[in-house]
Amino acid sequence: MTAGVGEGVRISPELRARYEAVIGIECHVELKTASKMFCSCPNEFGGEPNTHVCPVCLALPGALPVANRVAIEHMLRAGLAFGAELPRFSKFDRKNYFYPDMPKNYQISQYDMPLTRGGVVRFWREDGSMGECRLIRIHLEEDTGKSLHAGSGDGRIAGSTSSLLDFNRAGVPLMECVSAPDLHTPEDAVAYLESLRRTLLRLGISDVKMEEGSLRCDANVSIRPRGTTELGTKTEIKNMNSFRSVQRAIAYEIDRQIAAIESGGRVVQETRGWDEVRGVTHPMRSKEEAHDYRYFPDPDLVPLEIDDATVERLRETIPELPWQRFERYTARYGIAPKQATQLIDNLPLADYFDAVVEASGNPQQSVNLVLGDLSRLANETGIAVPEAGIPPQDVAELIALIEGGTITSKVVKQLLARLWSGERNPRAIVEREGLAQTNDAAAIAAFVDEVLRQHAAVADDYRSGKKNAFGFLVGQVMKASQGKANPKTVEELLRSRLE
Repeated sequence: MTAGVGEGVRISPELRARYEAVIGIECHVELKTASKMFCSCPNEFGGEPNTHVCPVCLALPGALPVANRVAIEHMLRAGLAFGAELPRFSKFDRKNYFYPDMPKNYQISQYDMPLTRGGVVRFWREDGSMGECRLIRIHLEEDTGKSLHAGSGDGRIAGSTSSLLDFNRAGVPLMECVSAPDLHTPEDAVAYLESLRRTLLRLGISDVKMEEGSLRCDANVSIRPRGTTELGTKTEIKNMNSFRSVQRAIAYEIDRQIAAIESGGRVVQETRGWDEVRGVTHPMRSKEEAHDYRYFPDPDLVPLEIDDATVERLRETIPELPWQRFERYTARYGIAPKQATQLIDNLPLADYFDAVVEASGNPQQSVNLVLGDLSRLANETGIAVPEAGIPPQDVAELIALIEGGTITSKVVKQLLARLWSGERNPRAIVEREGLAQTNDAAAIAAFVDEVLRQHAAVADDYRSGKKNAFGFLVGQVMKASQGKANPKTVEELLRSRLE
């Protein structure tokens, strides 16, 4: 058997192929609003502990919650983007369980009548193939506070038994996306999460930063013999703080469950934590069921009635979604999946690219320049491409010069550098300074003969079998012509004289 992921698990590829994993994802997303879900405290990350609090989010006696309208509209827009059903009647429930950093000892959430039902998340893989995962629901709730424990690395905590509570996060609007168990590989689970994250960013309803806790996910994992349909016993994995952690944790858990079954044991339904350092999951507690939470309608909040006019108004705000953009880039424009993903993951750059394509009508040359020389200049100067001030029309004009064979690649680089520094109208620069590519064979032959005369020893090296000397000679001819000689003609004339 070959090594598996993490400690203590050794599963061969042949054995792994006999099983199919079944994966569902529960994803918690903090919404981008000015205030918290049920009070007017600021919804801001960080700050001095316990400064973004009030009687409502601290659950002081007599305080009454009021639902955040913007958070509700964010939820409805997410539902529309994923093609979910939007019930016209919804309500908030109390989910009863004890957490030390939850002031009420219950959480205002949604259970049987959420704001959305169903929907589909469409995602793409590295090879460009598309996949999809159904959503069971997206519901709205409030976040908990945060516990800081001794040994957590926080300098404010001393002693071996010290814990502090920060309630700044308590009451922040939290969207929970619950997927169906439609995923079967760790890679698809990550692709699903990446698509979810891209979509919520595109909608502008969350910053989805895992490092700040505004995107948190748990994975439900089970296995079954390949070819069967009955679901196995699932475990829930928590404490994954990056997409890489998600992939590693799911891969380890699949192998752990296969090893347990193959050794004559069984999989226990439980919640397991992920140890990033050791690369293993470990038991935390037995898995709760819905009845353990004793849900009941929150008596302090009126039910929600969503009218058709509100839904249609929000529907008009849904932009082209990431998966739709990916299909346009790859299917219509013929762009490679990796390049399409690079653009989509940089929204301002993707918008700039689209403007260049609209002006030039040439997607392939547009992506070559935007992700090639323009991105190189951006890296060198620390200025993003869309902020450099180059009009898309100037890039389109440059593309027309390239396609017409008017300029060489060396002149392209020169012109881009000049555009980056503030010059405009590349065609005028070419005409004014005589930068157009020359196809005059007699003029190019003169450059070739001069280079061969100056570098006779290199020419002899080529004739004696050192073929890499040819590239040097081509470069010298291009240099002598100030980059204006047609490279194809240069190569043809050089070969005729050398051979």
